[in-house]
Amino acid sequence: MTRLYRSLVFVFRCSLVLFLISLSSFRVLAADRVTGETFGMRSPVLATQAMAATSQPLATQVALDVMKRGGNAIDAAIAANAMLGLVEPTGNGIGGDLFAIVWDAKTKRLYGLNASGRSPQNLTRQWFLDNDYASIPSHGPLPVSVPGAIDGWFELHGRFGRMPMNEILSPTIDYARNGFPVSQLIAYYWGRSVPILSKWPGFTEQFTLDGKAPKQGQIWKNPHLASTLERVAEGGRDAFYKGDIAKTISDYMQKHGGFLSYEDLAEHKSDWIDPVSTNYRGYDVWELPPNGQGIAALQILNILEQFDIRAMGLDSAEYVHLFTEAKKLVFEDRAKYYADTEFNKIPVDKLISKSYAQERAKLIDLAKASKEYPAGKLLEDGDTIYLTTADSEGNMVSLIQSNYRGMGSGMTPPGLGFILQDRGEMFSLEEGHFNVFEGGKRPFHTIIPAFVTKDGNPWMSFGLMGGAMQPQGHAQIVVNMIDFDMDIQEAGDAPRIHHTGSSEPTGEKMTNGGILNLETGFDYKTIRQLMRMGHKIQFANGPYGGYQAIHKAENGVYWGATESRKDGHAAGY
Repeated sequence: MTRLYRSLVFVFRCSLVLFLISLSSFRVLAADRVTGETFGMRSPVLATQAMAATSQPLATQVALDVMKRGGNAIDAAIAANAMLGLVEPTGNGIGGDLFAIVWDAKTKRLYGLNASGRSPQNLTRQWFLDNDYASIPSHGPLPVSVPGAIDGWFELHGRFGRMPMNEILSPTIDYARNGFPVSQLIAYYWGRSVPILSKWPGFTEQFTLDGKAPKQGQIWKNPHLASTLERVAEGGRDAFYKGDIAKTISDYMQKHGGFLSYEDLAEHKSDWIDPVSTNYRGYDVWELPPNGQGIAALQILNILEQFDIRAMGLDSAEYVHLFTEAKKLVFEDRAKYYADTEFNKIPVDKLISKSYAQERAKLIDLAKASKEYPAGKLLEDGDTIYLTTADSEGNMVSLIQSNYRGMGSGMTPPGLGFILQDRGEMFSLEEGHFNVFEGGKRPFHTIIPAFVTKDGNPWMSFGLMGGAMQPQGHAQIVVNMIDFDMDIQEAGDAPRIHHTGSSEPTGEKMTNGGILNLETGFDYKTIRQLMRMGHKIQFANGPYGGYQAIHKAENGVYWGATESRKDGHAAGY
């Protein structure tokens, strides 16, 4: 009898556990929060004087320290970016490119900076064809383009900065010499990169410990990077692009089969550009025009605005289906038209117009997933870090920077402590394509900063890392806050939609409608209905991006938010 009773109790307890699990329609939490949405992972950070949100706590602290010492939000953004290149080399570094949007409190307007580099002048599409390349390789010397980040720092600093550059870079230089403990997520991605990149000269010597990636909690030092940053702090941007550093990069690339030259580096320049926007339900959402993909977020929002998303609800098949179909439509235009504006006439105004969105929305079947869409006919006219800072004067910076493919090309010039990017992989080799490879041309770029204003005042500086996820994520953040009334942290914690398999600016075409990834938190009823509508749904390991944001409330209080899926940290004072 006792044995039977124990068996019945055991069965009851197991059944109870399974029943409780089945009740959960959103993500399972380690602890129940008494405020906010059930999927919320933490509270927003609130402060009045300054705020910084980055993907690494040490970088956030550096940004705040700079502002406490008299620097402004621009100085803090540069300092944080330098620090992230050290503590998060799996996503960025001075071998990569940079884009930024700055809200200047004095002039009360936004400024955009395109600090992306160009392809080598002496490399041609014909060379790839003559050497039997169907596409540009993902790693090694051939996809390397000019690294634009350092020039981007000095452009930002020259126009808006206040603190001397040697003081801005000194915290990173100190950490690089003395070391820091590697965080959990970075150790994971570093471990994945080492087997891939170790075959390229200089990588193992400068980015491993006895041939292996550092583990979580291990101390990592980068004295070579410290020396490089010291030379840049003392000699300015020319120390990088016209001095010994440039010669080292050029000699290294020529020695190992690359084309990037001293002349390519010496002739590099960033461009100040005007951000472009669309109004979404009374809020102006700002992005940078191509060669980046920022306007894809604006195109998605223009389509979504035509529907009552609030009535659909976040966890509904109707909303997920509509969002996915809007994304598919927009990414066909992205594949065809987004490219370097110096080489093509890009119809940006038409692409982000409301009338064009109305034309495109007519193609969506609200009951059935599409297998393919045509790009629009425009007769009138192709891994990462994100950070944001705000200061006591009201200046705000939205900045994104990347090496591409995590740690970049693997090409690691001797004694410099950084890896060169492989952004050139994004070029197409298709003749006549907007994004076809040409010497001295900027490739299509995935990294995009964003900003939102309301009635001409700053409302939110935000971004979301992760390749093609970025415009999808930007649109979802805006929808979460405006349509679903979430606060800035909940908007990032909410389960995300990720669609892959659309046509790409490299020339790849969408096949069979692509694949829809839904993050943990969507109800199985929703997933089942979407499958019945023709969507191919799969689990995915980590493509949902990394989010940071600062919202400025009407009373002047800064609200900071960070990515709960990564090692992020938002803080203020």
